[in-house]
Amino acid sequence: MTISETDLPGVLLIAPKIYKDNRGAFWETFHLGRMTAAGLPSNWVQDNSSISKKNVVRGLHYQVSHPQGKLVRVVQGAALDVAVDLRRSSATFGRHVAIELSEENAYMLWIPVGFGHGFQALTDAVTLAYKVTDEYCPAGERTILWSDPALAIPWRVSPEEAIVSAKDAQGALLRDAEVFA
Repeated sequence: MTISETDLPGVLLIAPKIYKDNRGAFWETFHLGRMTAAGLPSNWVQDNSSISKKNVVRGLHYQVSHPQGKLVRVVQGAALDVAVDLRRSSATFGRHVAIELSEENAYMLWIPVGFGHGFQALTDAVTLAYKVTDEYCPAGERTILWSDPALAIPWRVSPEEAIVSAKDAQGALLRDAEVFA
């Protein structure tokens, strides 16, 4: 697998080597030695999955208590996956990366603590799987409005066509959000 930096220091793109033949394909979705050598954690506490239909936008989520690092991949379909730097002291505070993850490219995105995460389902059925470094803590969960103009995220859906939960529709603007130091 190839592990490379994105435009946000600490956010890593992981591209596994895919072995294809007439039977199908095989690749590693996790390799402890290679990933810890690249700076990913060795202790994971929870695996999550979500299923979304086309034009669903989830996020931008993060936890201020029990913050989570996330290793995200798409098992079925394709999604535009987004990480936003929420560390106020960072030189890249408020900047984002948006990368298409799909069952075809098998890319994974490592999103460390201090970043918000969201995605848009690009295909009719999208299954996301992700490992996290801490347990879900509802009291610590925060949401930044996915369509905050200050973030300038290149979503591939208009606000009118986006399918968003009531909670995500009420997300805070970055300027008003509780973020990391």
